[in-house]
Amino acid sequence: MRSGNPVLSDSTFLDLGSGTVVSRDAGAMTINGTVNKTAFLLLLTVLTAAFAWSQAFAAPGELAPGFSVYMWGGAIGGFVLALVTVFKKEWAPVTAPLYALVEGFFLGAISALYNHLYEGIVLQAVMLTFGTLFALLFAYRSGWIRATENFKLGVVAATGGIALVYLATIVLGFFGINIPMIHDNGIVGIGFSLFVIVIAALNLVLDFDFIEAGAEQGAPKYMEWYGAFGLMVTLVWLYIEFLRLLAKLQSRD
Repeated sequence: MRSGNPVLSDSTFLDLGSGTVVSRDAGAMTINGTVNKTAFLLLLTVLTAAFAWSQAFAAPGELAPGFSVYMWGGAIGGFVLALVTVFKKEWAPVTAPLYALVEGFFLGAISALYNHLYEGIVLQAVMLTFGTLFALLFAYRSGWIRATENFKLGVVAATGGIALVYLATIVLGFFGINIPMIHDNGIVGIGFSLFVIVIAALNLVLDFDFIEAGAEQGAPKYMEWYGAFGLMVTLVWLYIEFLRLLAKLQSRD
């Protein structure tokens, strides 16, 4: 039950007391329940994202001075709530909706920023994100893509490598040092973004497999919220990476 998603680890569905999956006949996790809760989290995210978007523009085509409050507040608040959810999975019925609401502020604000720089980019990124989600879900349910152990190990390793690169970027940024090429709009930078998008998309396959395994093994009901939360984390990552790629492509024009 390995997943490249950092919030869905090998022990996510395990009872810490016995080391075995907890079975709940009357209140067990189901795939349909997880799907419904994912849809609800998406709705909450869209609502707060729309609000942050509307507040980001002081006038048509002009960003409001305080729009960054929504962006950074949402980013930091979402990160804190994500950590709480990871370490207190039984709180997921409360923390997952809160995460969706707070993350919506971040997504709405950063989307407004990208759209201000490159008009029309947000709609393209949204369509690509959900197109990728449904395409991979169809491929997974059809058996065209299988989450074998080697597949999982490869995606986990690649995800970890990307995380290290981004961590190094943040740390070096404090000292005014930029990692050359990969964040630029050159061939290397665009190739790097395409690679990251592929790995983020493949994480969706691992998330589908992880949720299916939890439902089959009778994980407790609150894990539906946790599974939906984990899927939301991947979708947010994928959307941001599509924004970055499209921005790089448009900046070359």
